[in-house]
Amino acid sequence: MYDDPVLRLRRFQRAVTTETGALDGSFLGRGRPLGAARVLNAIGRGRQDVAAIRADLELDSGLLSRLLRGLEAEGLIAMTADPGDARRRRARLTEAGRAEFDAYEAIADDRARALLDRHPQRQALLEAMDLIATAFGRDRIALREVDPRDPAALHCLGQYYGELARRFARGFDVSLSCDPEAADMMPPRGVFLVAVAEDMPIGCAGLKGRPDGTSAEVKRVWVAPSARGLGLARRMMDRIEDCARAQGRARLLLDTNSALREAVALYRRLGWTAIPRFNDDPYPDLFFEKRL
Repeated sequence: MYDDPVLRLRRFQRAVTTETGALDGSFLGRGRPLGAARVLNAIGRGRQDVAAIRADLELDSGLLSRLLRGLEAEGLIAMTADPGDARRRRARLTEAGRAEFDAYEAIADDRARALLDRHPQRQALLEAMDLIATAFGRDRIALREVDPRDPAALHCLGQYYGELARRFARGFDVSLSCDPEAADMMPPRGVFLVAVAEDMPIGCAGLKGRPDGTSAEVKRVWVAPSARGLGLARRMMDRIEDCARAQGRARLLLDTNSALREAVALYRRLGWTAIPRFNDDPYPDLFFEKRL
């Protein structure tokens, strides 16, 4: 009985509900329930289009309208028509709303720190939270095209390089690798993708254009451990191929290391063919191509 996975999940859900105060009439002691607080948070984080807020929070239009009216009556938000489309409405924080948003943020941060400080396995707890958050939000993972120097991209690349250093027998030093220039992984020469779940970057993949104009290399494919097994790497590879076709690339190349067994297996499943070495990078020992 106690090992039943459904019972264990429901126990977890009850614990989260209690810890977060989801059922409290005054969420975090600020005088309004969780629903209103979440809407205020979304607006404070830059979501102003009402349709986007409804989609992000997965609320029905009637409930969202009531919550927005309540926040407006409190003087925390102001509602306006979208200047580009009068049929759409936008919400913005007032000065009082910004102060209330900041108060929620401070209280939530303090509670999060307190929870982490009192747990003896802080890193294990964080990794479990990442796994759960990704599992709950797997249908909302977005792929964004970004500058490779964007903070989200740099976070993913840092995690990727760290994993290579742990998994390669000789370690990994990016300064010794054939690291692509940022401009080579941006339109019109290439593209850099970051997978994002609830504003957390959890994966990346790059397309580096080659000088011949007809071929490109796939670079820096990485998925966070918490998001593995969800088909995200395949999804990014499919998107990379679409971008390559749109840029007129007919041939894709990639290199990898045999220590990355999961990646090698994925490339073979996706129809990549082994070819001879095509660069002098000291780390890869396997080379592939795919014709589009």
